[in-house]
Amino acid sequence: MTALAPAIWGTTYLVTTEFLPPGRPLLAAVLRALPAGLLLVALTRRLPKGDWWWRSLVLGTLNIGAFLALLFVAAYRLPGGVAATLGALQPLIVAGLSTGLLGERLTRRTVLAGVAGVAGVSLLVLQSTARLDAIGVAAAAGGAVVMATGVVLSKRWTSPAPLLATTGWQLVAGGLVLVPVTLAVEGAPPASLSGANLAGYAYLGLIGAAFAYALWFRGIRALSATHVTFLGLLSPVVATLLGWLVLGQRLTPWQLLGAAIVLAAVVVAQRKPLGRTGADNYQPLTTAHRDTDAEMV
Repeated sequence: MTALAPAIWGTTYLVTTEFLPPGRPLLAAVLRALPAGLLLVALTRRLPKGDWWWRSLVLGTLNIGAFLALLFVAAYRLPGGVAATLGALQPLIVAGLSTGLLGERLTRRTVLAGVAGVAGVSLLVLQSTARLDAIGVAAAAGGAVVMATGVVLSKRWTSPAPLLATTGWQLVAGGLVLVPVTLAVEGAPPASLSGANLAGYAYLGLIGAAFAYALWFRGIRALSATHVTFLGLLSPVVATLLGWLVLGQRLTPWQLLGAAIVLAAVVVAQRKPLGRTGADNYQPLTTAHRDTDAEMV
């Protein structure tokens, strides 16, 4: 179920290029996060209490607001393959942070799977003519760090509220953080939008944000942070596959090898280690969490 979230996020490139107005990625990020978050808050009728006001702001900024803003900078200053390859460092960063913040043991298998994941994504999306830009590299690396930090803190701070409410809080916080950045960089929204534009924004908000992030945060509650973040490597695989199937883009043998390496890294990373340490890394859904699953349905 958790793997559906990055698979859905892998459709973002196709939807953006085929349905949305060009040159407005930050507007797409705001309209993806904020309306979806407000919808979930309205449906659940729950607001944060106590520490969860500032925790929701921190998590929403890391998982959504800051991450999407840095991704925007990287996308404009780097070839897409470079940005995706740097983003593939996220599982290794999460594994390192989990050692200090969650007490998880960093295993050799996790490190090797993480390195293989980076290599696989580079074969999948990286072009030999790609050029590096210092600001773009810093933004892409920063995006991987803030998202990794958000994943680990989401695991450390388990909200007592229903899953959809917690998801809504983070989407609203991330969207609000992006609003002033969007207005400063891109200006006011277009005066008119086509039916295709509205359909694209609706898909990104309802499916790409409300549904996908709920699955993602549910996975963080049920699995270890390291296991969850490795599933994120599926996103460039889905994006590349859709480019071939829908847009007619060429798929080379090296890309097929890269996809196979990525899938192998994901499978290897999900294997439960033997012994007590591996069992401790898994935290099954509690009764309360199962209740929120019923709420999702």
